[in-house]
Amino acid sequence: MKVFITGASSGLGEALAREYARRAPGATIGLVARRGSELARVAAQLPGVRVLSFALDVTDRQVLAEAAQEFMAQAGGPPDVVIANAGISAGTVTGEDGDAAVFARIVGVNVIAMFDTFAPFVPAMRAARAGALVGIASVAGIRGLPGAGAYSASKAAAINYLESLRVELHGSGVAVVTVAPGFVRTPMTARNPYSMPFLIDADAFARRAADAIERRRSFVVIPWQMRVVAAVMRALPNAVYDRLAARRPRKPRVSDSAHPGA
Repeated sequence: MKVFITGASSGLGEALAREYARRAPGATIGLVARRGSELARVAAQLPGVRVLSFALDVTDRQVLAEAAQEFMAQAGGPPDVVIANAGISAGTVTGEDGDAAVFARIVGVNVIAMFDTFAPFVPAMRAARAGALVGIASVAGIRGLPGAGAYSASKAAAINYLESLRVELHGSGVAVVTVAPGFVRTPMTARNPYSMPFLIDADAFARRAADAIERRRSFVVIPWQMRVVAAVMRALPNAVYDRLAARRPRKPRVSDSAHPGA
């Protein structure tokens, strides 16, 4: 088995790497993240598999494409699973000094880099008529959250991009799976200054996500309880939703925190 994972140095990506190492002894797993030292730490936790690590910024399209080609060359063909997991989060407020750059960075990592992660693999996977392209979205993409315009917008865009890609690849043999996590215990969510219902551990998320990928589910919310919450949120009239959401605590802006998210 061959698996390529971005954002693999912590959180969901790290947990997914461990899960695939557990499920597929002898697999080749590609790990992508900016921090080479953290990739080495994760790789050390993956006995019994071949690890190919690529320390890079996913917003560098050329370098990411070169890593994809190197992975296929060393792995002996296209991957069975590509997981575009790299993502960042920070509060943004329209009109606040400095937030425009943060907004652009979040969209660049969470949306554009997802396209750039998949693009180098698609021709080879189509030729093989096999494999799955997996995008990690979020229930935050179901409705806009106050103070999280960039994050909500990026995840809504990811959900719709993945649906478009799924339709484009219909009948090709290549599956597209959208995974929308609710609240998962990671370094990113540790900074959230509000309650997180149905919070689950990253390893539990990874098991359920890998099951959904194996079954080629087109769209899955993890945990299932958040699927119900998301459906209720989507069904609320705007007037009701606006009153409820306006009272919600907001994610810290970069200028309010030493941890912008990565």
